[in-house]
Amino acid sequence: MSTQLSTPVNRQTAEALSRSKGEPDWLTELRAKGAELAEALDWPKPEKVRIDRWELTALGSYKEEPAVEAAEQLPEAVRELSGDAPAGFVVQRNSGAVWKQLSPELQAKGVIFTDLETAAREHGELVRKHLFQAVPQDENKLTALHSAVWNGGVFLYVPRNTEVDIPLQALLFSDNAEATFAPHVLIVAESNSRVTYVDNVASAYPGQAGTLVKPAVVEIFVKPGAHVRFASIHHLAESVIDATYRRAIVENDGRIEWIIGDLHEGHTLSDTKSVLKGNGSTSDAKVISVGTKSQQMSLTTGAVHIGRSSESGMVTRAVMKDEARAIINGITKIEKGATKANGEQTEKVLMLSPKARGDANPILLIDEDDVKAGHAASVGQVNPEQVYYLMSRGISKREAERLIIHGFLAPVVSEIPIEAVQEQLRQLLERKLEG
Repeated sequence: MSTQLSTPVNRQTAEALSRSKGEPDWLTELRAKGAELAEALDWPKPEKVRIDRWELTALGSYKEEPAVEAAEQLPEAVRELSGDAPAGFVVQRNSGAVWKQLSPELQAKGVIFTDLETAAREHGELVRKHLFQAVPQDENKLTALHSAVWNGGVFLYVPRNTEVDIPLQALLFSDNAEATFAPHVLIVAESNSRVTYVDNVASAYPGQAGTLVKPAVVEIFVKPGAHVRFASIHHLAESVIDATYRRAIVENDGRIEWIIGDLHEGHTLSDTKSVLKGNGSTSDAKVISVGTKSQQMSLTTGAVHIGRSSESGMVTRAVMKDEARAIINGITKIEKGATKANGEQTEKVLMLSPKARGDANPILLIDEDDVKAGHAASVGQVNPEQVYYLMSRGISKREAERLIIHGFLAPVVSEIPIEAVQEQLRQLLERKLEG
């Protein structure tokens, strides 16, 4: 089945696509509203990056993928990326989910882990209550387009007082450059629950591929006392424009941890924000990126403090090669009334080429007096003294620089909660750094 999408999407095509998939009426209307909003809204305007010059309307067309009955039936490229996922695993291939599994133990506890399209049909009220509540449809043209065309995706629900000890995994994979690839991840962690979620966003195209936009959204709802750890590695082809919005709404004494590896080969728009709504809520975000060739990247990490005694930490580290350009923004916003809040951020950029450029922009927006906030930012080359020290121990200059770069990125790499995924991240770093 293939339903051609217009560029931009309109109400009629969004409704037709939704009905062809047998979606509930509320979701059909939501998609139609998104298509209408997309026609009226402007593209986002990130700092110093003209994304309106990118081919942001190259959405492809919806192409249904047949489900598989066993993991062994997945394409070889997918199996290589899947690793070991004994607790739960969801696989999206191009425009839809093709495989999902969840251990009987977690099912018995009331945990839901499936693709979002299935969840919208089987758990409609729960999905409807949260969908596009953290990232509004009308935030900009890109989020509106996503709300009209999103597909596959992931839905994770953890009941009250439930702890999921083993990380749940998802693989979001594109191997057809003509297929719409727009996953939406929705995570709801009820009070005093705990869960770790890891996804791998990848592509593999045979031969030369045309431009494809991947508009993706992640929404996480951390209820009182809950703890969510979210890790994501992106490594898509150079022809893909990776545009991802991530938002977490954190209530009283809740905690969100972000671990993001933006190792994408093409243009990147990455926006990750924690809204610390509750008293005592906390956020910790760690982001790494490597820019190569003529990549353009906008990497923004933010925390909005609303609750009292809320705390946020943000660490972003980027390595820039060739003629790559990155604008790295850290935004800490402390609202009026968020007394005793504490927000800290650090942005560091390592330059490996005189033609590469990386701008680190720490931003503090403070509307309350009784708070703490701080930032640090640096842009520089590999420290020659460190290279000299290592060379004095018999290490070649090339190997010395390699060790320093890996040490620079280690604080994030070491946080990946699954050893196999952590090793994959190291291999991806090697590939990008070695060119």
